[in-house]
Amino acid sequence: MTLKERLNAYENLMRLDRPIGTLLLLWPALWGLWLARYRIPEPDILLIFVSGVILMRSAGCIVNDFADRDFDPHVERTRNRPLAARLIGPREALALAGVLFLLAFVLVLQFNRLTVMLSFVALALTVIYPFLKRFFAFPQAWLGIAFGFSIPMAYAAQTGLVPATAWVMVAANMFWTIAYDTEYAMVDRDDDVMLGLKSSAILLGRHDVAGVMVAHALFLATLAALGWWLRLGALYYLGLAAAAALAGHQYTLIRGRERERCFRAFLNNNWVGFAVFAGLALDVQFRRGVVP
Repeated sequence: MTLKERLNAYENLMRLDRPIGTLLLLWPALWGLWLARYRIPEPDILLIFVSGVILMRSAGCIVNDFADRDFDPHVERTRNRPLAARLIGPREALALAGVLFLLAFVLVLQFNRLTVMLSFVALALTVIYPFLKRFFAFPQAWLGIAFGFSIPMAYAAQTGLVPATAWVMVAANMFWTIAYDTEYAMVDRDDDVMLGLKSSAILLGRHDVAGVMVAHALFLATLAALGWWLRLGALYYLGLAAAAALAGHQYTLIRGRERERCFRAFLNNNWVGFAVFAGLALDVQFRRGVVP
């Protein structure tokens, strides 16, 4: 394998060519950063969190592919992944993941003790998740907590505390993740059943579409309640309204359960995350200092 081919294999292994996962991990981090002190975060803190999200998502993808290296060759969508195609060996992949985790930890060391302690929980959530679908019927809930754990870390890094509002936002993110990852699981449902793997799409069965929409509703209702609790302004709720409209659009995509349309619905969640962030960021910009 030439150097260029190996670098391309590393890029594919880390999913740098598919940024949707990074964006879905980034939006909750940005929500937490903006809401923790209800102001625009310091540039160095923002840069560290964005870099950490990229590193952790890349490392998490490697661990996921390592866990699935014996399953992926049997699934059309994943059979060309570097580990499944034997372009990269398992030890080499784990070594790369270790380097990425170490770099992320170096970034976390710039913060206080509480943030560092929370980073170990985030690491455990990330490493355990890929193995859950062998025995846990609802791995999407675990993924939601893992993807939202940057929120308490954002609070801890900026305030030294993790108040109840942070955990409410984690819960909201869990519902959102259940919604979009169930859409993703609907794409792979037949393959997962054949391989004996677990997912929310399999668990919900014919109620999968309803389950996605209920999860979206819980996500938006939780964020609306959080806004009421913190007395956020109209711009925040305008962002939630836009997110609700996007969720409604996703219903039109998934109701027929076609694979391609379910995947399009999954991708559409990037705009849901952006809508929530835009509403929050604009509210912060124009009402700075109103919320303690």
